[in-house]
Amino acid sequence: MTATANDHTTGRAVAGEELFESLAHFVVTHDGQTPERAERIADQAVGFLVTAATATVPMVPSDDVDLGLHALILHTKEYAALCETHAGRFLHHNPKPGGGARDPKLVAASAHAMKAAGFMVFDDLWTVNGENLAQCDSDCGRPYGQV
Repeated sequence: MTATANDHTTGRAVAGEELFESLAHFVVTHDGQTPERAERIADQAVGFLVTAATATVPMVPSDDVDLGLHALILHTKEYAALCETHAGRFLHHNPKPGGGARDPKLVAASAHAMKAAGFMVFDDLWTVNGENLAQCDSDCGRPYGQV
């Protein structure tokens, strides 16, 4: 497991222990993840939501992070409160009609946006087809979302 160094915000800190534990338990129970992995998935899902609230890039979660995001959305009261607190409005879930593969460039941009927003990012949860899309490369620290 690789996470970016420095003093980053965690999804766990944003969610609070009660919601965080409920999200992790949901991911264990409904998605068959280990408790440790479920906690990391829940952490990334909350960070994703908070980043999406103000992101200037399209936000697309990895398959792993999407498990936590769906768990969060199903906690409707808490989800709505997080949306209101961080976005000032409800953020609707708009899945791509007909499914289809995730665009690796958009998933990578989402992980980088989370890093730029100050969130810890667990690189191993940000993969598409086995390719790690979150690793910090030579442009790490550049303000993502700016053209």
